[in-house]
Parts: sequence; structure tokens; C-alpha cells
Amino acid sequence: MKKAKPIKIKKITGEINMNNKPILDVSDKPRPAQWLTLSIQHLFSMFGATILVPYLVGLSPAIALISSGLGTLAFILITKGKVPAYLGSSFAYIIPIKLLNEAGGPGAAMIGTFLAGLVYGIIALIISKAGYRWIMNLLPPIVVGPVIIVIGLSVASTAVGMAMNNPAGKYSMLHFSVALVTLVATIIFSIFAKKILSIIPILAGIIIGYIYALIVGIVDFQPVLKADWFEMPDFVIPFVTYKVKITWDIFWLMVPVAVVTISEHIGHQLILSKVVGRDYIKEPGLHRSILGDGTATIISALVGGPPKTTYGENIGVLAITRVYSVYVLAGAAVLAVIFGFVGKITALIQTIPTPVMGGVSILLFGIIASSGLRMLVDSKIDFDDKRNLVISSVILVIGLGGAILKLPFKDIQIQGMALAAILGVVLNLILPGRQPVSDNMFEEDVNENQKTA
Repeated sequence: MKKAKPIKIKKITGEINMNNKPILDVSDKPRPAQWLTLSIQHLFSMFGATILVPYLVGLSPAIALISSGLGTLAFILITKGKVPAYLGSSFAYIIPIKLLNEAGGPGAAMIGTFLAGLVYGIIALIISKAGYRWIMNLLPPIVVGPVIIVIGLSVASTAVGMAMNNPAGKYSMLHFSVALVTLVATIIFSIFAKKILSIIPILAGIIIGYIYALIVGIVDFQPVLKADWFEMPDFVIPFVTYKVKITWDIFWLMVPVAVVTISEHIGHQLILSKVVGRDYIKEPGLHRSILGDGTATIISALVGGPPKTTYGENIGVLAITRVYSVYVLAGAAVLAVIFGFVGKITALIQTIPTPVMGGVSILLFGIIASSGLRMLVDSKIDFDDKRNLVISSVILVIGLGGAILKLPFKDIQIQGMALAAILGVVLNLILPGRQPVSDNMFEEDVNENQKTA
């Protein structure tokens, strides 16, 4: 029998050119005016995606901004100020949060978000004691890639419905035209824009779509005029806003998704290591960055925000600007917190018409699904191998079909994406022919990058 070749993470993350020296390195502090400009740039890059998630699941965009800022500051502290990353709203939890909101209100979603954050902490503790290879053996590309595809496509019908329908839920050509203008603008910015504009296509598309919606008369600007400059957001706080009750439904809807987002986190850390020219798996350590991500998610749960994840958009800003300063990311986090308390900004976000968000979502959810497909391609997954074909097929159909597993005790239900992720992990572990992860995969990948930096 042929010996299986070890999996190389290099094939998963892709390549980034690192021939240029940084303008500001990780620990460099920028001048005040430069600091503000660079921080606003990062704020804009994450803004569109961060407010889209709460918009879709019925949470407060203001609290999403505040929790993203607080979470990013906590992440920077936990990683000892060595990892320049911004944490925004995670798209992976959209379906579970929507289901929990419908079943038990925002409190249930926040309990689930808290549990997801605890999973990060537990895995960080295990990695600090046992190393990181076990997590990559548990979550190879053949499992994570199809699950990411499910994450993107499971909300496709939501995006299309938002794009085509009026507030009454009926088809409207006027509203669909707004979605199409938004979509076309976002595509143009994604493909043809240069430098920083290429990093904020979502925000740029929302702005163009909003202007068109104003022109055709489907925007009510009165809430912005009536809003105060300073307003206290409606925080969702445990034991104050809602009673804390942990159920199996909450656990099984949210916790399995956390396993997938942790794999996404590892991928981001590898890419960030390439961009900045440091080995973040070693220093400050993968356990610290995962703990930081989990802490940000727990903070979000305690105030009423969606789960958090490191943002590829902000990594893109780092790669283009060659400004790696954590002070700049911390500045963006502080600005996000301030914006969350500005009533007129919150009111302006809430006036964005549904078809504008629908138009952006059509592209964004497709990109999420495509990134899962890209992971499979970059990892050179062989679909002539029946093992790979079986695992991916089961994950896709179970996840997209919305299958529900009802266990005959304690009323436990495992649904859709969570069930797909669990079955994918189990199939990968029990089917013959599993490829091991090489012992020095991270060292080879990052060291090769540092030679070219």
C-alpha cells in the first residue's frame, strides 16, 4: 500500500509577495495624524461585513461595532501586542443565530455565542499543552472546505429574497434594481479598484447602492434627523436582559460551528505570518491567538453582539499598505467603540434598505462558498479518491439540505451545518486512507516566507 503524503498547510493558504519592507512594523507607533488616517482605513475595511451580520440576524449594528472594538483590544492584549489583527462579525454563525433568535430570542443566541467562545478557550488550553498538529488532523481541508461552502450557500436564499422583495415580502422590480446596482458596484470595486479601494468593495458597494436607493425614493432619512448624536445602545446582558438557561439545542447549534471557525482562524494566522514575516504559530503562539479570538467572542456574548473572527479584509489592508503596527489596529478598535455610541451613525445604518444589503450579500455569500472551493483546489484534493468524494458529498447534502438529527434523550437536536461538520469530522477519522499532517509544516511554510521577506 502506498504511504500517504503528509498534508502541507502551504497548499491551503496560498502565496503572498513579501519583497517589500514594512513602512511601520508591528511595534512601531505612528504619528498622531497618520495614526488616525490609518486606523480609519482599517475601520472602513471591516465596516460593511461587520454590520451586515447583525443586520441579517436581528442584532444591533451598534453593539456589533462596540463588541468588535472591545474584542480586538482584548485580542491584542492576549497576544502581547504582537499580532496585528482586527476581529469582526463572523458569517459562520448566521443560520444558528437566526434559528436561536426565532426559538428563544436574543438571549438564546448570546448563550450560544458564549459557549462557542468557551470552546476556543478549551482548544487553546489543549494546544498550549499538546501542540497544534492534532487540530489540523481533526480538521483537514477535505472537511473544512465543504463546510465553508455550506456556510456560504446555506444563506443564499436569504440574500436573493432580500434583493428581490419589498418590505411586504412581494417581488418588486424597483427593489431588485437597487440590489442589482449595489451588486454591480461591488463587483466593479472588487475587480477594477486599486490599492485601498480594492479592500473595501463591500462598503463602497453599500454606499453606491444607498445613493441609488435615495434617488428612487425607498430610503427614509427621518430617523437620522431625529437621532441624537450620543445614544446608549440596547445592550443584551445576561441575568439583566434575559434569564440564562443552557439547553442542548443551543449547544449543538453553536458549538460544532466553533470548530470550523477555529480552522478558519488558523488559516488567517498562517496568512498573517506570511504578510508580516513572523511565525505567529510559535510566537506569541497559536494558543494565544485562539484564546484571544475566543475572548472576543465571549465579550460579544456578554453585551449582545455576534461571534467574532479575525478579518481577511484587514489582513489585505496590511498586505497593501505594509503598515503592520498594532497601534493602528487598536486605534481602529477604539473608533469602532466610539461609533457604536453615535446615535446618528446607528440610525444611518438602520436606514439602509434591505435590497442594498441583499445585493452585497449575493456576492459576499458566494465568495464565502468559493473560498471553500478554493481551499479544496489549493490543497489539491483528489476527487478520484472515493474517500474524499464521500466526505465532501455527505457534508454538502446534509448541510444544505437542513437535515436534523433528533436523539432519543434530553430532546437533543443537531441541525444542518452543525450536523454536517460533525459527520465530516467523524468520517475523516474513521474512513481508511487519512493523510497525516507533517510535523514541521508550519516551520517550513513560515521560514520559506521569511527568506523572501
